[in-house]
Amino acid sequence: MDSNKKNSRYQRLYEQIRELIEKSSNNPTSNMVTMLAVLHHKMEYFFWTGFYLLQDGKLQVGPYQGALACINLAKDTGVCWAAINKKETVIVPDVHRFPGHIACDSRSNSEIVVPLKNRQGEIVGVLDVDSSALNSFDETDKRWLEKIVELVFA
Repeated sequence: MDSNKKNSRYQRLYEQIRELIEKSSNNPTSNMVTMLAVLHHKMEYFFWTGFYLLQDGKLQVGPYQGALACINLAKDTGVCWAAINKKETVIVPDVHRFPGHIACDSRSNSEIVVPLKNRQGEIVGVLDVDSSALNSFDETDKRWLEKIVELVFA
């Protein structure tokens, strides 16, 4: 998808998600589930779309759409922990070249992980999106997914 088309689609999806959340939700879990359903079904290159949440020092699967997920992600391993430890979004064009990548599904080839922060600015988890194609994610995905993730605790 070219950058202009991707940007326009994200803009529409952001507005749709924001309106859905503002109209009817004050619950972060409901917000996560809503945004995942919209993103997973409207972005054709999203193969697996979900949240991993920090629970007592463990990174455990939360709401998601797609194939069966790993329940626990080993501490300080993989792309999700990299995003938490760096405190920033991580884009991986080819997961097979990422040291310590956790292969929950061998069909995954590229990935983007966005830190999820609560109202106090503390990282409480991540949005993890996988694609079955290489090089699926770029700065447009990063910018919009960061903005969308902020709606979880809106």
